[in-house]
Amino acid sequence: KKSNKLRLFNDPIYGFITIPGALIFDLIEHRYFQRLRRISQMGMSYLVYPGAHHTRFHHALGSMHLMQKAVETLRYKNVEISQEEETGLYIAILLHDIGHGPFSHAMEDSIIKKVSHERISALFMEQLNKEFKGKLDLAIKIFNGLYPRRFMCQLISSQIDMDRSDYLKRDSFYTGVSEGNINSDRLITMLNVRYNELVVEEKGIYSLEKFLVARRFMYWQVYLHKTSLVAEQLVIRALKRAEFLIKSGSNLSCSENLVYFLKNNIDQNNLDQDNLERFAKLDDYDIISALKTWQDSEDFVLSHLCKMIINRHLLKIKLKDRQIDPARIKKYRNKIQEKYSLSVEEASYFVFDGFVTNQAYKMEGDEIKILRKNGRVKNISEVSDQFNQESLSQPAVKYYYCYPKELY
Repeated sequence: KKSNKLRLFNDPIYGFITIPGALIFDLIEHRYFQRLRRISQMGMSYLVYPGAHHTRFHHALGSMHLMQKAVETLRYKNVEISQEEETGLYIAILLHDIGHGPFSHAMEDSIIKKVSHERISALFMEQLNKEFKGKLDLAIKIFNGLYPRRFMCQLISSQIDMDRSDYLKRDSFYTGVSEGNINSDRLITMLNVRYNELVVEEKGIYSLEKFLVARRFMYWQVYLHKTSLVAEQLVIRALKRAEFLIKSGSNLSCSENLVYFLKNNIDQNNLDQDNLERFAKLDDYDIISALKTWQDSEDFVLSHLCKMIINRHLLKIKLKDRQIDPARIKKYRNKIQEKYSLSVEEASYFVFDGFVTNQAYKMEGDEIKILRKNGRVKNISEVSDQFNQESLSQPAVKYYYCYPKELY
């Protein structure tokens, strides 16, 4: 039986975070959640911003802290929230990212194929619910958006949820990028509920505008930074090459569970309890350890990819506003083939193109609602005189191509 002696975490963003009850504490103590201490919040961004070494563990606790503030605010405004619903909200936000794999989004499709981290989070929650004898029933309904009180689902997942409110402020702090430093306290203080939906009171509209603009800035300046992007692509390609070699009969050294996922194609059709348990034993350290070992591989492609990542000798990357001319990619591939005597397929690990998108605000189906002083509810695009609907709601697309620096 748990002693539950620890009731506080000291967080660099919010100060002391209180653990609201024994059940929450026991979930934090569980091996599934403790694994988040070994999953970086921002993938390979530390290669650009040296301070960005914070983890999903930090973020989950911070999101729960903001949820506590949100519940307190809504109750103060006479929104009825039962004790059971309160606990369900805390559990849902605490576990919302528990399904992330090593390096978070960077490797979302590299280990378990075509299964989102949200789906894996739901599977972990269902398993925890069995262990905790049904105490997560309500949290799972809220997390999956199936609870009839819609505003509670919106606190977990929407354009003004507690997840975004924490990660923007936290990632801004750890990277030192001040453009993302939103006033989450002010935003939460302005929350209310009308017609079973989450709304923001009109006097909080300027804080909300800053929140949306900050999100756009952070995506271009941090989350989609070109150096982070190319580093993540190299990790993805190193795992892809290792998978190819292992399936071809090569004996690559790495952790037992990583070998299992490289040997077997695990997807939604065979993601059973055994595979979920194996996935729960993977974290950043498995990947870094493997990359360090594979530097000495006899395979030219794998060895060079790993050395690039470990030594931060990354590929050259260029961003463009239009699609990349295939002739340009072919030209660089021919050069790398000739220089290192590689096949077309092998050269494609070092020369490739792609695209990224940034959409700060979505108009369809989930518009942010503003509660006006006269009691009416309007979409933010109808109320704000500063809200640039076209620039924030239209997906901005950037195209990129990568190639070895020695070809520059």
